[in-house]
Order: sequence, then C-alpha cells, then structure tokens
Amino acid sequence: MNSKYSLPKDGGLIAGAAPDDLILRYERLTTRVYESEYAGVQYVADAIVKAIANHNSATSPFVLGLTTGRTPLGLYRELVRRYQHGEVSFANVAVCSLDEFYPIDPAEHQSRNYRIHEEFLNHIDIRPENVDMPNGLVAKEDISTYCSSYPKHKNIDLMIMGVGEDGQLGFNEPGSLIKTQTRLVQLSYNTRKKQADRFNGLGNTPKMAITMGISTIMASQRIILMAWGEGKAEIVRRVVEGNIDANVPASYLQEHPAIEVIVDEGAASELTRQRTPWLVGSCEWTPKFTRKAVVWLCEKVKKPILKLTYKDYLENSLGELLEQGRTYDRINIDVFNDLQHTITGWPGGKPDAEDSTRPVKSLPFPKRVVVFSPHPDDDVISMGGTFIRLVQQGHDVHVAYETSGNVAVHDDVVLQHLDLDHELGYADRFEEIAEIVRSKHPGEPEPRVLLDLKGAIRRSEARAAVRSFGLNPDTNAHFLNLPFYETGGISKGQVTEADVNIVVELLRDVKPHQIYAAGDLSDPHGTHRTCIEVILAALEVVRDDEWLKECHLWLYRGAWMEWDLGSVDMAVPLSPDELIMKRHAIYRHLSQKDIVPFPGDDPREFWQRAEERTQSTAKHYDELGMAEYQAIEVFIKMF
Repeated sequence: MNSKYSLPKDGGLIAGAAPDDLILRYERLTTRVYESEYAGVQYVADAIVKAIANHNSATSPFVLGLTTGRTPLGLYRELVRRYQHGEVSFANVAVCSLDEFYPIDPAEHQSRNYRIHEEFLNHIDIRPENVDMPNGLVAKEDISTYCSSYPKHKNIDLMIMGVGEDGQLGFNEPGSLIKTQTRLVQLSYNTRKKQADRFNGLGNTPKMAITMGISTIMASQRIILMAWGEGKAEIVRRVVEGNIDANVPASYLQEHPAIEVIVDEGAASELTRQRTPWLVGSCEWTPKFTRKAVVWLCEKVKKPILKLTYKDYLENSLGELLEQGRTYDRINIDVFNDLQHTITGWPGGKPDAEDSTRPVKSLPFPKRVVVFSPHPDDDVISMGGTFIRLVQQGHDVHVAYETSGNVAVHDDVVLQHLDLDHELGYADRFEEIAEIVRSKHPGEPEPRVLLDLKGAIRRSEARAAVRSFGLNPDTNAHFLNLPFYETGGISKGQVTEADVNIVVELLRDVKPHQIYAAGDLSDPHGTHRTCIEVILAALEVVRDDEWLKECHLWLYRGAWMEWDLGSVDMAVPLSPDELIMKRHAIYRHLSQKDIVPFPGDDPREFWQRAEERTQSTAKHYDELGMAEYQAIEVFIKMF
C-alpha cells in the first residue's frame, strides 16, 4: 500500500497568486511536491510508462536505472500493478541497479540483487538477459576491471533514485567527487549502522560496496530523484536549496540538464515554499496558518508572542499579515489566545464545563476511546500521560496494539525468560530454544516458534504497562497482530483486506468517540506509516456508520519527532508525578530497555526520548508566553 496519508491543510500559499519563478526562487532543482507518497508515485509511474512507450528503437532496449531501499517500494508495486493490467510491458526494457554490497551472494536476502528481484523484477515480463546488477561475488583482483565495464548499457535513458539521509546517491558517501565512476567503496560507520538490522548486527554488515559513481549517474539522459516522509525533509532542503557540496553528493544533481525531484509534503516540509511560504508569495491567512507564522516569528526574533512588535512583523516578511485588517497587537492577542486554548488537562472533555474554547467537548461523558499503538510500547512512549489521564478520568479506554513487535526482541531476552520459567519450575525448553537461536541465518525470516515467544514477551510487557495505571488488560487491551507485519523479518508484507478488516471489527465493536493514532511517518522501518494507512482504510469502510458522526481522530507523534506548535490542536500538560508514572509504564517494556534492537540513530532509551521531547514542548510553550509546565504531549485533530 502506497502512503495516501497527508495532514489536514489550513491556509497557505494561494495558488497562482505569484509567478512560479518567484515562488520557487530558492530552489535549484525542479521539484514537484505531492500531497502524499501515493500521488508522487503515480507521477513517477506515469513518467516511466510514457518513456517506455515513446522508446522508438526496436534494436536496443529502453534502459532503466533502478535503486533499492524503502523509497522505491511503492513505485515498484504500482509498476507491477500496471503490468498486470496490461498498461505496460518490460519486454524491451533493460534494467541496471545502482549498487550492491560487497562481498555478498546475490541469493542472500540482504543483497540488493535479491531485493530488487523480490520487489519488482520477478513480477514483470523483463528478459533475464536484460537484467544488469552489480556482482557482489567478483574476485577482488578482478574488481577494478569489472567496475570499469559496469553497467554494460552505458546510456541510461531514465535513472530512478532515492537519496540517503546524508545526501548519498547509492553508496556515494559524503566527500565523493563528481568525476567518480562505478567503483568499490568503503562504507562509512553511519551507513553500516543503518543497514545493521538487516544483517543481524553491525559485525555481520559488509564494510564495502560496489556503486555507480557520480559521473556514471550524471551520464543518464534523465534522472528522477524521489523522497518520502519527514525523515528526508532536511536533506531534501540541502539538495534542492543548498549549494553544490561534495559532502552532500546528491547536490551534484543540480548540474544535470534533465533532473526532477519528486517528494511528498513530508519530505518537502523544510523547503521555503512549504515551511515559510510567506517569504515567497501571497497566502491565505486562516487562524491556524497565522499562528504558524507568528510562532515562527517568535522563534526567529526570540520573543514571546505578546512582546512582538510592528517592526518584528515588517522586518521578517510578514507585512502581508498586517494588511489583513488587524493591528499587530491584535494579532498577538488572538494568536496567544488561540494557542492557550489548545491546552487542556481533560483530553476526553471536562464534565459540566463551558467548552466553546476547549479542544474537546464535554459531552458525552464518559467517552469510549481507542488508542492505536503500532508497536506494543508506542502508546505509553508517545502519549502515556494522556493515556493515563483518560483512564483515571473515568473514560472507557481501549488500547489496540496493531503489531506484535516480535522482531524487536533480542534472542538473549527470550533465553532469559525461559531460564526464569525453568527456575520457577514451569518449563524446561531452554536448550531446545537455544538450539533454534544458534541455527538462525542472518537476514532470513526468524523461526515461527521464536517469533511466538518474542510476541508473548511483548504482550506480557504491554499488559503490565497498562495495568500499572489501572487499565484492565483482559478486557481493554487488544492485540491485533496485523498480518502485514508477520513476515519474520525487517521487510514487511503488503497491506491486504485482512489487515483492514481486523481494525474495522474492533472499531465497530467499541464504537469510539475518540481515536488516537500515530500520525508520524518517520519511524525507521515504516511500521507507523503502514499502520496509519490501515486505520484510514478502516475508517473509509465504516464511514457511513452512525457512531462515526460523533467520533474524532487525534494524531500523536512517535518517538522520533514532535508536531510543530503552529499545527497543534490539543496540548495535554503533565505534572512531575504524571511524568514519573508514564516513565514507569515505559519501564514495563523491559525487552526494549537498554538494548533496543532497532533504535535508529538516536542512542537514548525510549523513556529518555519521550521525556526530553515532552519537556522541550513544555519549554517551547513557556517561551511563547504560556504557563510553565513540567511536560506537554501534543496532538493534531484529523477530523
């Protein structure tokens, strides 16, 4: 399932109000921004299908350059779909791949060769002789000669690429020179660390790779660079708006005559026209968009809202806002009140209270609530304080753990649990499971018996966490085990009706007044991204149900990023005691403490990330002139 998820829009650039060359004046590459990954994928798929159809040569194939990773997955699925519907044939197409680990057998699951076949080539009518992949088994003494002849098709008609978070193109690391050609490269520590989970640890991760060089890539007739999600936003800004810099290899693409950058709104969020559109054109000044601009201005001039001056607005390109019929001090007061009204200690609504300016209505009370948690700990990590408030304020709260999270448990943790069972006299399967652990092969799906044990560990931890603040796990904790996740490996399957129907059944059973879901797209392995898509698909199925008319969807962030205060609809402050209660709930997830298998680039434990993030949010509110709180959890209202 390609991501169709996008956040609600409220104000912004007025289409056609200024010429493109004015709106895009900060951008050095042709960049198309789409509402969602799905929409961007449609454009790229259209471009590929059209280019293949317009290829006139019967004697030579159309040469398509491809990449691997998460970025092209949606595109490959769309191209396979179009092939299956007879919309395109690859019989006269030759493909060459951007890179490959070295040394590695192409049959190994972690190899680029294996992945591109599994994700794309095995499902279309391409001829085997037209598939050109770097050979990870070439002898070292032959590698230079081999690289000089790769790819065999020197004239790539269309190169499809992603970009690394440090600006890599393929395995061209920061510092690569523009004249480089296909070669063997040493992988940086950061690159190996990002790949380590697929190789069952850093020690098993290759230290080298074969990659097309910058010069090889730049020789392509046409290039399309794709990027999806907020995790790529900063590097997209540097590639599109920054100077050409060897430390950002993708910036070399600014010198290519036929390059397009295709991004979704998340990946474009740091571009000037998205982050600060008042700098490039006329805008629609809705209350929330005005708040976004004023919060930005406060950060820029380092003042609270009520201390902003007429000069501050004028000198920072917000003169148009002053032309909307309000004086600067009236704007300050209105924005201050608007932001103040996002703060509530009653996320389910305060009974018998005047609620015209509160983010949540008083009635009905108590409310039925479903908290969706992609993994078995995202609920308490990301919105644990709000979760605790909802339970303790008397609402009928249900938590739905969408995936088992089984692959995120170390083998040692399983053996420790079995050892405990043995010591207590309840089980004696330690040696059996230890042998299964020893027989594992890196990169291959884990044995089902081991996954089941890991899933049981995570369920017991989740039950303990919610029990710690009064929720009954027997009646109000639901373990959905969505099928898309249960592949036994890091790469997940495609979403099907089976996933959606599980969520539909829960929603129709509970009939919630409030739904909380992870709305971020920046988790390292895409599970959050997939889970929000499943929830939105389920809500589409139940769209005519009577209960949905009184239901609202609130989006929280995961452990990696926080909402911009300009977009926040509800802010729930936490006291010092509540912060400790949340921490203790996170502590119950012992398998994720200290030795998290897939922590991403952040070395902190999840409780540390959660506390520092929510305390930073509270500090931000304080700096804007609001009351000072210990911590604040914030949410966006989807509907």
